[in-house]
Amino acid sequence: MGRQVLVLNQNYEPLLVCNAKRALVLLFLGKAEVVENSDYFAASIRRRFILPSVVRLGSFIRRPRLEVKLSKQNIFRRDRHVCQYCGTSQGTLTIDHLVPKSLGGDDTWDNLVCACTVCNNKKANRSLKQSRMTLIKKPRRPHYFSFIQYSIHNPDDNWKPYLFLGKA
Repeated sequence: MGRQVLVLNQNYEPLLVCNAKRALVLLFLGKAEVVENSDYFAASIRRRFILPSVVRLGSFIRRPRLEVKLSKQNIFRRDRHVCQYCGTSQGTLTIDHLVPKSLGGDDTWDNLVCACTVCNNKKANRSLKQSRMTLIKKPRRPHYFSFIQYSIHNPDDNWKPYLFLGKA
């Protein structure tokens, strides 16, 4: 039962991804309902169960808005492992400061981007303006909700409407 299941809050907001076993426990305890089924099954001695793909909790879970931690891996995830200068995803990728630390730049979501080594070396120790390079998209702090989208590499087609990734 290594399948993954998207768990929605009562208001259909994505909360987390759990394994199928945990989702079945939520269903059997009456704490969740199936929104979308998968094409997979689990079997016990007496019964065969359709594994859910998306479940919705029966009661609203109020939780504080979570902040996405600033880290090298999360910058790569936010930028989808694509150089923000040339658009390549080939070769070695690094993290670049738009305003270099030597010019007063900080380690912030707005100042860090994913860059290939060619573009990073071309920009060198200069600001974006000084290097006359342009960004594919302006970097920003990701919202926790949208970060769920960044974190899931191959989402189940049934999840896409709930993650605002287009139609299934």
